[in-house]
Amino acid sequence: MKTINVWFFLGPVRGIAFHPTQPLFVSGGDDYKIKVWNYKTRKCLFSLNGHLDYVRTVFFHHEYPWILSASDDQTIRIWNWQSRTCIAILTGHNHYVMCAQFHPKEDLVVSASLDQTVRVWDISGLRKKNAAPSSVSFDDSLHKSAATQADIFGSTDAIVKYVLEGHDRGVNWATFHPTLPLIVSAGDDRQIKLWRMNDAKAWEVDTCRGHFNNVSAALFHPRQELIISDAEDKTIRVWDMSKRTLVQTFRREHDRFWVLTAHPELNLFAAGHDNGLIVFKLERERPAYAVHQNSLYYIKDKYLRVFDFASNSDVSVLSVRKIGGQYMQPRSLSYNPAERAVIITTTADGGSFDLFHLPKEFNGEPREASDGKRGPGTSAIFIARNRFAVLDKARQQIEIRDLSNATTKSVKPSATVNEIFNAGSSNLLLLSTPTSVILYDIQQRQVVSEINTPPVKYVVWSSDHSQVALLGKHTITIANKTLEESCLIHETIRIKSGAWDDGGIFVYSTLNHIKYALSQGDNGIIRTLDQPVYLTKVKGKNVHCLDRDGKTRVISIDPMEYRFKLALIKRNYDEVLQIIRSSNLVGQAIIAYLQKKGYPEIALHFVRDDKTRFDLAVECGNIEVALETAKAMDREDCWNTLGVEALRQGNHQIVEMAYQRVKNFDRLSFIYLVTGNLEKLKKMLKIAELRNDHMSRFHNSLFLGDVEERVRLLKEVGQLPLAYLTAQSYGLVEEAEAILTSAGLTADDITDMPTNGQLLKPPTPILKHPDSNWPLLTVQRSFFDSAFITTDSNPLAAPLSFNDTNEGLDDVGGDWGGDDDLGFNGATEKAVDDLRIDGEALEEGSGWDIDADLNVQLNNEISQELSNGTHGEFVPPTSGTNESELWIHNSPLAADHVAAGSFETAMQLLNRQVGAVNFEPLKSHFLKTFQATRTYLSCNVSLPPLVYYIRRNPEEIETRRVLPILPYNFQNIVSSQLQEAYKTTTLGKFQDATIQFRNILHSILLISVSKKSEVDEVNQLIEVCREYIVGLSMEQMRRKYPLDSPENTKKALELAAYFTHCRLQPAHLQLSLRSAMTLNYKAKNCLTASMFARRLLELAPPQQVATQARQIQTLSDKTPRDEITLDYDQYNPFNVCGISNIPIYKGSSSVECPYCHASYLPEHQGKLCTVCDVSQIGANSTGLKV
Repeated sequence: MKTINVWFFLGPVRGIAFHPTQPLFVSGGDDYKIKVWNYKTRKCLFSLNGHLDYVRTVFFHHEYPWILSASDDQTIRIWNWQSRTCIAILTGHNHYVMCAQFHPKEDLVVSASLDQTVRVWDISGLRKKNAAPSSVSFDDSLHKSAATQADIFGSTDAIVKYVLEGHDRGVNWATFHPTLPLIVSAGDDRQIKLWRMNDAKAWEVDTCRGHFNNVSAALFHPRQELIISDAEDKTIRVWDMSKRTLVQTFRREHDRFWVLTAHPELNLFAAGHDNGLIVFKLERERPAYAVHQNSLYYIKDKYLRVFDFASNSDVSVLSVRKIGGQYMQPRSLSYNPAERAVIITTTADGGSFDLFHLPKEFNGEPREASDGKRGPGTSAIFIARNRFAVLDKARQQIEIRDLSNATTKSVKPSATVNEIFNAGSSNLLLLSTPTSVILYDIQQRQVVSEINTPPVKYVVWSSDHSQVALLGKHTITIANKTLEESCLIHETIRIKSGAWDDGGIFVYSTLNHIKYALSQGDNGIIRTLDQPVYLTKVKGKNVHCLDRDGKTRVISIDPMEYRFKLALIKRNYDEVLQIIRSSNLVGQAIIAYLQKKGYPEIALHFVRDDKTRFDLAVECGNIEVALETAKAMDREDCWNTLGVEALRQGNHQIVEMAYQRVKNFDRLSFIYLVTGNLEKLKKMLKIAELRNDHMSRFHNSLFLGDVEERVRLLKEVGQLPLAYLTAQSYGLVEEAEAILTSAGLTADDITDMPTNGQLLKPPTPILKHPDSNWPLLTVQRSFFDSAFITTDSNPLAAPLSFNDTNEGLDDVGGDWGGDDDLGFNGATEKAVDDLRIDGEALEEGSGWDIDADLNVQLNNEISQELSNGTHGEFVPPTSGTNESELWIHNSPLAADHVAAGSFETAMQLLNRQVGAVNFEPLKSHFLKTFQATRTYLSCNVSLPPLVYYIRRNPEEIETRRVLPILPYNFQNIVSSQLQEAYKTTTLGKFQDATIQFRNILHSILLISVSKKSEVDEVNQLIEVCREYIVGLSMEQMRRKYPLDSPENTKKALELAAYFTHCRLQPAHLQLSLRSAMTLNYKAKNCLTASMFARRLLELAPPQQVATQARQIQTLSDKTPRDEITLDYDQYNPFNVCGISNIPIYKGSSSVECPYCHASYLPEHQGKLCTVCDVSQIGANSTGLKV
């Protein structure tokens, strides 16, 4: 919830109203100003000044850009919030005007004042005055002249139609009924009055009395015959509109109520009081239902209905209007299949139940429930073929009754019981207490088991009664049939219902999600919901449910995620592998889950991020993938980690490569020592000398047994005693004497020589195999590793061909290259391709070709020593990555994959993103995109031309970001193709225009945009093309109907009417309205023709068209009736089915095309969309990426 802090008012705010479609609200208060706000930007847009006293109420008009305000200055003002001007002032009240509201459909305003009157105002003149401009005829000019004369004495835009007098004191509130010609008013005389009106007069119908203080507000229930009022007597009261009797009272102890409103769509009401507000509902919205096998028994509109899941048949069986009351919904339902009986419980009279037997046949009209048995009880359920249990909560007693409603046994439980539920056996009951659920044996009268849970509201058993889900307000406890807990799941929002899948997975719904829960405690989201639903059955990819209106619905879900997790838990690896290959499970959540459960090798299959792939590969011991990703990232920490893991497995070749990449020279020297690679040890000695690292140089000379090098090093660093001692110990007499001479000493001066010293001799490796690995540690290959190695086509996950045998690497050749690829005439030299010598980096790909660099940098003596007359072998350069492969790796866009020539992956992407299944219309677009990204340069006649790839970001030098040029450009489509399609539409070439708009839809699939704002524009363009294709298709279909029969005429008129509701450009909308107006007028549908004429005039058409429309409107108003009744409701929003051309009104079930979002009736799910001609209707998709 967002809070907008208001600093702009100089006093209290008395009235607030939200716009029905725009992100706006208007406020009025004691500073005499009306302010219009944008609640998204949380800013005040502007103020309207004109009132001279407090502003009491403000309201938006449902259609026009008008605001209605009522003030203590005894006036009502109508403002145009677009032009920010006052367009009408309604005067006539002689005291404060407490409230003024627009009629929801007609050109009327009702106002309430402290002058004890309610006034109804006619503002049709104001509407006509603000309608579309038109040419003025002679008669119109005379009428306008007369109107000008009338304005001298008062405005004729809004006139008083009725003055309703009947209240004894001031009137605080008045409002219209949403559909009936009724008005309700509330006043300080503590009365609520109901008024009726017609075209000629208005009169008082009745008065509702019962409040003990001033009545602040009253309104009509949007969907039931109820009136709701609140007052300063601290109560909210509900009245029966037909009987004018009190139905229910809600009382608050310390707060007076001042205002009241209803939600425009939901069954919610809000009332403001002294210290805040309360939001409440009048009735229980959860329908009472029970499921048995393939049948759903539920209550809707006071009828017991049976829905068959297999055949989708829904029949009304029994009338239960006498149960509870007119405004009290049944609470629960229990079904007995053996006796075909039901028990329905309600909260009437403190709780009661009714037992009915259902008819054997469900054909015909539902019969009245006349032979029922009734009794007191808050809960009642069947527990056997001829027995049911009833809970008397007040007495805390459970009665067992037979089907004649006679008590056969009474049980008094030891704990306080709130609810009783079926336990799956004839002698068992589940008792819900405030802190636990008890499994109770009725026969033995003892507790079998007990589980501690928060208060449980509903119980759902699996089909085999092996598991049970205990649903609380915010918790789900899953247990077995003996109430041994498997898991406890907490939700932050309210849990509404649940049902078991055939595989043993519990699927449940919250206020805004459908979720799943495994018995081990894992849970997740399946899909989001617009409105809460109550699940009844889960079957495959469909969830059967009831909505709050009691309508049966089928919601499509993707069960792959929870089936995947269940297969993992059950170790059904074949099913896991099948799901991996056939589904598109992605996301960090599934990766984290697999890591948590100990399946990193499976998670490795889903990951594309190099760092995550590296961590997973190390975790599961996949050294090949770890090496590949380490090369791609080239980070020091990754090479260190790889070295540790490779050393653990005994793969010293990869250890060597890792040490080379991070320049860990000391460890490299040691690895060369233990593998007996003396040649590389000598090179390490030279590198240490170049680096001026004396300790490394000493260690390497020690490892090599090079005494002369050690003596020379000790002399260079000034350690002459150690140098002498070393030379003398190893028998280098001449070198020892030279050291003494340089120090000015003789042999006689050295007296304290050690006598028991031993020569330092490096150990000799038993097995010298520098070019092959040690026997590797066996890393157990899982079921999935084997499967992925043979089938995974992901290039990043392709394993390297390192074998456990010595000849494994020796046999590698051809395109893979041999040992020479690594540089040191062995298997590892190529890896250190960025080794630095004296701060200079070696060139890319040079590996450890140290000889060449040393020839440049070392002196002639060292160069001569290193060369030794040997010749290196020729190493052919490795081929680079193909440009088109870079495009595939760099982009998730289908267009870039098409440009790279990978049509198959492009089609897979389009299938996932927009549910594309028909690629035939895209063939020419694919070929054009592919050809546009390449240019060819001819060389010799006998040679093929050179191919040059054209990039859309030629300045980019990083290969990971290069992308191909695309022939389809969004701006060009809008400025060229779209305008051409508009022009064709204007010319009336509907078939050609349809092809052009559909071609635009196909082109959009292969474009790329760089700004987020352009993404929104692309979606708008898709919507424009869809509306035009649907509309033009209907118009072409209409022209095929000859007007030679009432049926054909009716269908043609309906299609013309539907065409006018497509969101077209104003010029084209005028043409569609003109066509519909003319057709209806010729068919003598005068009422409908007049409506189309009015809509046409609102669009400010050309003078000739406007004159014709007024003439038709004038003639039609004389005989306002239709000769042909159309299936068309202009006031109820609808979409048109793209196949059957049948309107789908708001609230009706429908399916959509995942690409163009065209609407279709549910029976067309799975068919090809006729609008875009590409996608499958109702297919799951992730959304188009551009």
